[in-house]
Amino acid sequence: MEAKPHQPCAACRMLRRRCDTKCLLSPYFPADELDKFAVVHRVFGASNVIKMIQMVEETKREDAVKAIVYEAMARVRDPVYGSAGAIQQLQNMVQQLKFEVETMKARVSEVQQQTDQLLININTHTHHLHHNIDNPIPHHQFPINNNVQDPFFDDYYASFSSDPMDQFPLQADWVL
Repeated sequence: MEAKPHQPCAACRMLRRRCDTKCLLSPYFPADELDKFAVVHRVFGASNVIKMIQMVEETKREDAVKAIVYEAMARVRDPVYGSAGAIQQLQNMVQQLKFEVETMKARVSEVQQQTDQLLININTHTHHLHHNIDNPIPHHQFPINNNVQDPFFDDYYASFSSDPMDQFPLQADWVL
């Protein structure tokens, strides 16, 4: 069985040099990520990238390369500010969103207060309705001349039951 030839990494392909198994860049720039290395090379240069990677301990190199790639991409998008511009933009967005959250909290509080007041009004109105049903105006409080008999009023008051709840349905879905 033949040994599979080592495929050059994106860095070595772009720099047109031989890529061996000891290549420092091959773990971070595989052959199929040529565009990623091209951006990094254009912004920092290959020798500077190698120096930066060598300065970092091996366990942290992968994260360092991710940061280098991110900064290179940010520099291409914004040559003046790079990732600092992106960070500033994100911080501005966070401030704007915090303001919107506070505005929404205030609006929710306002609506909650309106709802609470509405419920108080409904409960007060319902309480007065029940109070009036439980305590109807007594017959003797009407200004009636007791010396004059009026058959209309006598029949009218006689039509009321002594229990006012007999006048209303037991179940009504329109009652609050």
